[in-house]
Amino acid sequence: MPNTLHNDHIQQLHSLYQSSELLVALFDTSDTLRYANPAFRQAYHLADTAMPTWVQLMRDNHARHTGTLIRSNDFETWLGSALSRRGKQPYRMLESDLHDGRWLLMTETVNEAGWMLCTGVDISNLATGERSLRAARDLALRAASTDELTGLSNRRHILALMAAQLARTGPHCVAILDIDFFKQINDSHGHPFGDLVLVDFARYLQHQLRRSDGVGRLGGEEFMLVLPDTALPQAGQLLQHLLSGLHQPRAIGEHSHVSYSCSGGLTQLLPDDSVQSAYHRADAALYRAKQNGRQRLEIG
Repeated sequence: MPNTLHNDHIQQLHSLYQSSELLVALFDTSDTLRYANPAFRQAYHLADTAMPTWVQLMRDNHARHTGTLIRSNDFETWLGSALSRRGKQPYRMLESDLHDGRWLLMTETVNEAGWMLCTGVDISNLATGERSLRAARDLALRAASTDELTGLSNRRHILALMAAQLARTGPHCVAILDIDFFKQINDSHGHPFGDLVLVDFARYLQHQLRRSDGVGRLGGEEFMLVLPDTALPQAGQLLQHLLSGLHQPRAIGEHSHVSYSCSGGLTQLLPDDSVQSAYHRADAALYRAKQNGRQRLEIG
């Protein structure tokens, strides 16, 4: 019998999801909710017709002290860290605490079109000791892949995301971005303000990218973008848009009109590439952008 869902099968599946205690939700390529069963809506305090983005759902939960329990004094850094892992793999399993005391085992399944199926099952009955050990393990794993200042992927994690794309067919691109004259920013305003600029740049990048895109801090003022399923012309357009978007003055800390720019080096991954060879081309292109006047993109 073919493994095909007919209309009556779809109706039965929908009916089962609607009555199940399993949390089920479907998010589209823009990470906007398109379906959630009653169990999911109850857990995250969603109205019957609400269809927020995942980011807005987390913001609402945090503001109302409902749904996901976020153990962080800095919500934006927590959000950046969560986004650095969300939707970057075809399948991922994670654990999550809710404000109502439940402990959930969540899964994320992403198809080739970029849609994500999320499921959750209540595992609160696991022994307290085991739960503490698993929570400590998860914290350690997150810390090992996260840049502490910005909440983005750290160097190790973003290079691993690049390596994962090298194993996949299709056009993929990588870019290295560097904030222009960052030493002058530190010298003029102090290192704490420079840190605020780095965080602002990290947030800016995340807001411009797709859920499937990777963004990480390589170190200092250098950042890397991993753009899966993106050919060089489309990647170039995206990078030009990113660079031009920084022209508008921004509010950072106590300063309401701050302007800064960045330079970028972009390359498309080749079939015989290694992480090192692709990195070298992007870095060489970034060097040319700096040599040719900054605030520009070069392709390698």
